[in-house]
Amino acid sequence: MSGVAPGTRAEVRASRRRLVADGLGIAVSTGAFGLVYGLAARQAGFSLLAAMAASVVVLAGASQFAAVGMVAQGVPWIAILPLTAMLNARHLLYSAALGPWLRDRPGIQRVAMAHVLTDETFALSLPHFRRIGRADGPGYWLASSFVVGPWIVATGLGYLASGAVPDPTRIGLDIVFPAAMGGLAVALVSQRRELVAAVVAAGLAVGVSLVSDPAVGIVVGGVVGPLVALAVPPGRDARPLGGSPGSLGGSPGSGPPRAGEDPTIGVAL
Repeated sequence: MSGVAPGTRAEVRASRRRLVADGLGIAVSTGAFGLVYGLAARQAGFSLLAAMAASVVVLAGASQFAAVGMVAQGVPWIAILPLTAMLNARHLLYSAALGPWLRDRPGIQRVAMAHVLTDETFALSLPHFRRIGRADGPGYWLASSFVVGPWIVATGLGYLASGAVPDPTRIGLDIVFPAAMGGLAVALVSQRRELVAAVVAAGLAVGVSLVSDPAVGIVVGGVVGPLVALAVPPGRDARPLGGSPGSLGGSPGSGPPRAGEDPTIGVAL
């Protein structure tokens, strides 16, 4: 930590405007993928209540799709639970990355934040924190709103419209969400280890999927990629690609707030 002061009000507002611009694209892709999930859930024999409950309580698209697919194949729940838990284990890494930024938040607030910590929320909020050099509670909730609302609403719409919507693969809905997440992942690759994790995970996921099952490929890539990256020594000064230490195209020297600093400055968008 270089001691550079957190972002000014103008910088926070500018960063939030960028977050909104990025979030609107995520909202569209999340909604499209939520429609596909709603369709798949109904085809797997889920009730509307069960499909909606999964999107509200589980709130994790990859594991929800995996569960729906396994239910459709008759896999018992005793096997589905550990498999989906492994698929969701990546959220532990997200929590570890955001932990230093949110350590001064009340415990109940961190619990609530954890529930909406999806791939997209992480991909939107972490660059926002880095740009302004501190945590931003309203910015985090703003980021999550572009995911939670569209996902839950689209789940219901997809379920109810399952008879009127053609096969999602025929109109390209099945690739909208992965493509959007791929674009966000590029923005998160700012250091050597992150680049190694992304390349190894993508290579393994594709390779294993070709010889086995796509769900297995995702799990293998998601687990092995970060482990390989941890074995890679950090750069000489841990300088991000194209930026300064602790930033992602933001202010030089930005990073988590130090003890005693006020991480909460209420700024309207």
